[in-house]
Amino acid sequence: MKFYSGFSLKDEEYLFDTFIDKSEYTVCGFSYGSIKALEYVQSQLENSKRVDKLQLFSPVFFQTKSEKFKKLQTMGYTKDKSKYLDSFIGLCFKPHEKKLVEHCESSIDELHELLNYEWNMKELLDISASGTIIEVYLGGNDSIIDVESAREFFLHVGTVTYIKDANHFLIIN
Repeated sequence: MKFYSGFSLKDEEYLFDTFIDKSEYTVCGFSYGSIKALEYVQSQLENSKRVDKLQLFSPVFFQTKSEKFKKLQTMGYTKDKSKYLDSFIGLCFKPHEKKLVEHCESSIDELHELLNYEWNMKELLDISASGTIIEVYLGGNDSIIDVESAREFFLHVGTVTYIKDANHFLIIN
């Protein structure tokens, strides 16, 4: 199993133990890491490598957000990176109590990629047609992404598990 972490995070995969398929042919990504997981799966399939399952946990989904929203995020990050990341992680846990998570270095380029990434339906359908199972997990109380639009989008390419009271980390309480 290969896991890709969320924006500015590392070693948070334990939060998804309930859902992760530990097979060596499974690729997982949380939030920003969902982009990297998809890219990895595409490269593996292009090289005729085996990938049984792609699991996306709270995949980034800002393609329905306004340019104004994206600019405000960028300005906040640029103005005070530490404060921005603290607030961002707080929103990831909302409405539940914030827990300690490990951080790694992040960049403005990664934030831009996260905010401006657009999922490509054809790419996902090609992955599915290759025999790779796509599973998407979404929290109904996610304060980070556009959950309803993500749910509608991903229903066309795989199984979507919607956890009504869960937050961005898919935590219920």
